[in-house]
Amino acid sequence: MESTTAAPNVLTDDEVMLRDTIRRFAEERVLPGELERDHACRFHAELVAELAEMGFLGIPVPEQYGGAGMSTMCYALTVEEIAKVSGSLALTLAAHTSLGTMPIVDFGTEEQKREFVPDLASGKHLGSFALTEPQAGSDSGATKTSATRDGDHYVLSGQKSWITNAGYAGSFVVTARTSAGKGSDGISAFLVRRGVPGFAIGEPEKKLGLHSSDSRPIFFDGCRVPAAQRLGPEGEGFKYFMKTLDRGRIVIGAMALGLAEGALACALKYAKERKTFGKEIAAHQAIAFKLADMATQIEAARLLIHQAARKKDAGLPFARDAAMAKLFASEMAMRVTSDAIQIHGGYGYTREYHVERMFRDAKLCTIGEGTSEIQRLVISRSLVQEGLGY
Repeated sequence: MESTTAAPNVLTDDEVMLRDTIRRFAEERVLPGELERDHACRFHAELVAELAEMGFLGIPVPEQYGGAGMSTMCYALTVEEIAKVSGSLALTLAAHTSLGTMPIVDFGTEEQKREFVPDLASGKHLGSFALTEPQAGSDSGATKTSATRDGDHYVLSGQKSWITNAGYAGSFVVTARTSAGKGSDGISAFLVRRGVPGFAIGEPEKKLGLHSSDSRPIFFDGCRVPAAQRLGPEGEGFKYFMKTLDRGRIVIGAMALGLAEGALACALKYAKERKTFGKEIAAHQAIAFKLADMATQIEAARLLIHQAARKKDAGLPFARDAAMAKLFASEMAMRVTSDAIQIHGGYGYTREYHVERMFRDAKLCTIGEGTSEIQRLVISRSLVQEGLGY
């Protein structure tokens, strides 16, 4: 699908068709049983397989590598629609695509692209991204995992934490330190296949939310990786991952947007059905105004996300826009999902209603792919260095 220079809130006919297709899939295939999957912490294996069959695991991947060749805007719309009913499945798709696949597309050699990307785009296996460590989260330049050159291989040793899709991924994009004493300039990137000797995957994390998304620690103990699977030159890994996160922030913003939209839809439906003092609670100003504020905040987030996506697709600088979109959308989602629980009253505090799940799921959006604090740092530095830009 072709990118467009249309205004941020205007979708092309192709984008509307894509959005409607994934919306039907989400409502008909994902929503039924979502509460049960969340309560059981069950991964969406069968739904991931369906997404793969529909071609949605390679949305922004170029067609020559087995992808759909669609825009960032189309990718964001897909994640948004899925997140309306399942934050967990949305995160599985986002981590696979933004983090486990696109760094290879963007920075890999032709041989690496041909070897790894078609299997990822087709859904033969999921992709994963291993950056965070127990003592290196926001300060990812403090990476301790090491990669020591040994002939035509590197030997990896260390631990990564909270790695999304780890239990189901077939390949991992991994950061490791190849040079000591150089800070972030000493970090390189590697492509590691599941099952190689010296590579172990831990047990699933017990989390506040996103129970159907798989998150685990992974361990390297003398893991030998061919030098041909280094992604780019030595010392470029940190730069690659920062660029990767810029794109990913647009999509995490879209995930937050979808969660908020889903919560508003639930709250509006409940407010029109529930009666107090002889009338629907939606007719009470206290509830009506809350609904109005929720809808307004959602629209503001949508415009920020669409603007960042359009700029990315047009080849324009977009890092500040992505940070703004992710920051505003994630914090908005926390407010909106909280208000949705408030509108539901005591029922909203139970596990029988989706809004409780959405509230728990939304919190990750303020943390993953750069915390809100890091987004403010990115935005403020851009303002100081580049000015307002208008």
